[in-house]
Amino acid sequence: MMSGMDPDITESPKLEGVQGAEQTRLETEIAELLIKTLGLDILASEIDPQAPLFGDGLGLDSIDMLEIAMMISKGYGAELRSEDRTALVSLRALSKHIQMSGRV
Repeated sequence: MMSGMDPDITESPKLEGVQGAEQTRLETEIAELLIKTLGLDILASEIDPQAPLFGDGLGLDSIDMLEIAMMISKGYGAELRSEDRTALVSLRALSKHIQMSGRV
């Protein structure tokens, strides 16, 4: 083993989410709603706010997209229309969309 190298360092819980940025208060709130609404088996803190929500990110699909749109409308009064697809790219984009709607 090389000196100074810890083979278990990648498994350290302190490194979770290192790939992306810290969540804002609103992003954490939205992440918790996503988990509850979609029945995800993950902690809100484990969702990288810059990671994709669909495909390789959280692995969400088009049905989940509809549920997210309803959740955002009901919880924040912000609408998600088909032309607002960029708002669904990531947790951060979704948060910015809600903020721009003036509902928080």
